[in-house]
Amino acid sequence: MQGLFQRFFSLYRPLLSKMNELLGEYDLSYSLWQVIYYLKNKGPSSLVDIANYYNIEKPSVTRRVNSLEAKLMIRTISSKDKREKIIELTEIGEELYKVCRKRITKLEHDVMKDITENEQIVMFETLPKIKANITNEEI
Repeated sequence: MQGLFQRFFSLYRPLLSKMNELLGEYDLSYSLWQVIYYLKNKGPSSLVDIANYYNIEKPSVTRRVNSLEAKLMIRTISSKDKREKIIELTEIGEELYKVCRKRITKLEHDVMKDITENEQIVMFETLPKIKANITNEEI
């Protein structure tokens, strides 16, 4: 289907802008939110785990983690391997997650208005398949 990528990219930037606008009220950006979201859903993790999950370079994760540590939203916890940095959300990070998650859920509902539940389910199930095709991963 020609034009699929163009349609995807045409919604990506406006959605990212909306997310950054929403998160900016909490001194966050979408890239910082990704780390918070990951830790909330996966638990304490290494920077390598986060970098691999989002398919980004470890230095990018390190910058994000440093910023979140400065904001007291995450902390380093002890690890068996002293070379590996394990991080987790702090109480401040947990509370901020709850507040932002509610706002993001409202945004999700707003942008999905007039889209049937079946259409939403198809999209929700299809996007991971597209990602797996791009990254040559199994679902």
